[in-house]
Amino acid sequence: MKLKTYTIKNFQTRSGYISHIYVTYQLFGQPLGAAPVVLVNHALTGNSTITGPNGWWKALIGKELAIDTDCFTILAIDIPGNGYDDQAQNLITHYKEFTVFDIARVQYEIIKILEIKKLFAVIGGSLGGQIAWELAAQQPHLIEHLIPVASDWKATDWVLAQCHIQDTILNNSSQPLQDSRKHAMTFYRTPASFKAKFNRTKKSKEVFHIESWLVYHGQRLKERFSVASYKMMNHLLRSADITAGVSSFKDVVKDISAKIHLVAIDTDGFFLADEIYQTHLSLKEAGVDTHYHEIQSIHGHDAFLIEYKQLSAIVQPIFQKQLCYK
Repeated sequence: MKLKTYTIKNFQTRSGYISHIYVTYQLFGQPLGAAPVVLVNHALTGNSTITGPNGWWKALIGKELAIDTDCFTILAIDIPGNGYDDQAQNLITHYKEFTVFDIARVQYEIIKILEIKKLFAVIGGSLGGQIAWELAAQQPHLIEHLIPVASDWKATDWVLAQCHIQDTILNNSSQPLQDSRKHAMTFYRTPASFKAKFNRTKKSKEVFHIESWLVYHGQRLKERFSVASYKMMNHLLRSADITAGVSSFKDVVKDISAKIHLVAIDTDGFFLADEIYQTHLSLKEAGVDTHYHEIQSIHGHDAFLIEYKQLSAIVQPIFQKQLCYK
């Protein structure tokens, strides 16, 4: 891991809050200037290590994979406040002063610093897809291919509700990370996924395997994440809305020159496939080049981290091998 750092001094959020922003990012694949650039946005508990042995999307991004590191320069930027640099002083405690709008501005600052004039693609899952949407809205001619996966341009009432419960747990529980993670895992997956995995089996006389599994995931998150980071990422999820301050969705998207590839999951109980398909129809009405794809899975929202064969088959035609610089 080669974590690069940059400080944006006196950054002012849309709400008017001013602070220094400490940004970490990583580059993979080809050197800058030698190949098309792909920006990969991580999800809520993810980070900029997106490929390699510990990469959370290593089945999608890498040598001879759907997004081939022999063909592209891969840029991954940590969402400020996610704590990946292990520097407690860089965490963001005034998390409600920030929105996805502000994070996209931070990303664009890094893009400018790296002197990147064009992004071949921006791809991100869940929260990462929301940030990708916002970047496209702010910089409508920067991106050639916009690929939000299991995500949408706004937080629906359902997303707002779940994030509200998460925030309540994080601010009131005696073990906030463990309890909020347990709750989150129930809407990241589906009843069918749980039945297929556990089917009411028991770990002991008193404990079902599903209960043990939830405890495990809560403990794992506590070991690698902070409460401040989780509060920040959860709040960002609820803040997404590319039409904020604008009259209509059409007014925002009509200037986006990117080809937009929407990837939904048929059983997603967080970012519903019906909502994403409606976005597809609205984009078509606005005259935007849009394509809709749907992953079939029993695993719900988490399928974007599980169904790699399907996801690879969807995105691989976008990242064609002949685009390699030779």
